[in-house]
Amino acid sequence: MAHSSERANFGSKLGVILATAGSAVGLGNVWRFPYMTGENGGAAFILIYIACVVLLGIPCMLSEFIIGRHGAANTSRVYAKVAAEGLADANSKKARWQLLFPKFIGFLGITTGFLITSYYAVVSGWCLQYIYASAAGHLKGDANFVSSYFQDFSSSPLRPVFWTVAILFITHFVICRGVRGGIEKASKLLMPTLFILLLVIVVASCMLPGATAGIEFLLKPDFTRLNSGVFLSALGQSFYSLSIGMGCLATYASYFNRQTNLLSSAVQISFVDSFIAILAGLMIFPAAFSVGVSPDSGPSLVFITLPNVFNQAFSAMPVVGYVVAFFFYALLSLAALTSLISLHEVSTAFFHEEFHLPRGRAALIVTVLCSIIGAFCSLSLGAVEGISIAGRSLFDVFDFVTGQIFLPIGGFLTCLFLGWFVPRKLINDEFTNGGTAWQRSGRWLFAAFLFLIRFVCPLCILAIFLNQLGIIHF
Repeated sequence: MAHSSERANFGSKLGVILATAGSAVGLGNVWRFPYMTGENGGAAFILIYIACVVLLGIPCMLSEFIIGRHGAANTSRVYAKVAAEGLADANSKKARWQLLFPKFIGFLGITTGFLITSYYAVVSGWCLQYIYASAAGHLKGDANFVSSYFQDFSSSPLRPVFWTVAILFITHFVICRGVRGGIEKASKLLMPTLFILLLVIVVASCMLPGATAGIEFLLKPDFTRLNSGVFLSALGQSFYSLSIGMGCLATYASYFNRQTNLLSSAVQISFVDSFIAILAGLMIFPAAFSVGVSPDSGPSLVFITLPNVFNQAFSAMPVVGYVVAFFFYALLSLAALTSLISLHEVSTAFFHEEFHLPRGRAALIVTVLCSIIGAFCSLSLGAVEGISIAGRSLFDVFDFVTGQIFLPIGGFLTCLFLGWFVPRKLINDEFTNGGTAWQRSGRWLFAAFLFLIRFVCPLCILAIFLNQLGIIHF
């Protein structure tokens, strides 16, 4: 297995799991998963989602792990590095043409991670604003007040930009401290804190009168709600939630040591990610049902619907409502921060290694560039007219291009690359840790993985992609 002795590594197995789970766990779990579950019928959607994680998510995550650890480089270089090992003469003219495909996949991952960092920081900044607003008691009022509060804030020219830059510089501070001293150390603190906060709010939500209906909605399947749209939504959510195709997983895997069991890590990380997503549903739906709020409130669920839920649910004890709201938005901010750290690291590693810059300077370039782009994304939401492309705000353009075009293409090409272009021996060597892991069941596990990555995953991802673009309908 190719490894640079000078390259930083995570220091412990726990660090690997928490850091990489932190990369996957983010607003996709705590914000997007609950409203997707609400829009697609509850428990039946969750069962389909879990199946998608097993059949699509884990093999795709494992593919990025194999490429990242073996190449031991930033995402833009790692694909070409792995591909070059299968060529007789990597410096020949023919080889240079053959390496264009893997180089394109790597560069696409860097670009996707960078663009997502820029606009993701805007929503992450909203979470910081809502921590302040909850603590200051600014969110008390009826539903119309809460709705107008969000509209006024998100279209303000200064406050959203301030919080966008603030959370990027918090991320910058962590990244500058390196892999072990920054990313791993922060993950060991942030992930357990996130989990504890989540459990506290789940308990408070489930104790509300009428919460049983929300728990039943989340855990009792109604298979009459199933249709092709639910299956495609579950596929798309599993892809989004596990951070596949963003460059994060390959970048973090490049810091894995030789002893890290890649398949076990992928399974454990996917379990943590899915468990936290389901806990987020248990946090939101019992409270929503308790006060008669529709579970399919959509993306506004977190910033418009939930403050109203907290106000109504704890109307007899407003102080408790403020505390729960404060902890909820602190939780959202932590989830956003763990993902931002991994996204930021994708671009930082690129500048650090490709341009031979000190890590601090590379991180500063990424932070400043993302702050500028993030500011324009924020301003495009109403504060300044004209920041739009084809009638869409810059924020919506970035969201659409990365989420519905770049991510599926990146995941699709990664599956094709590993399944059909990378030597089978190299894949098996990484899969079994040089023959030391999965000695009894390794043969059939490896065969199942190759089948999924060559046939099942590419077809599923292609179906999602074409359906999202409206080219085919199921």
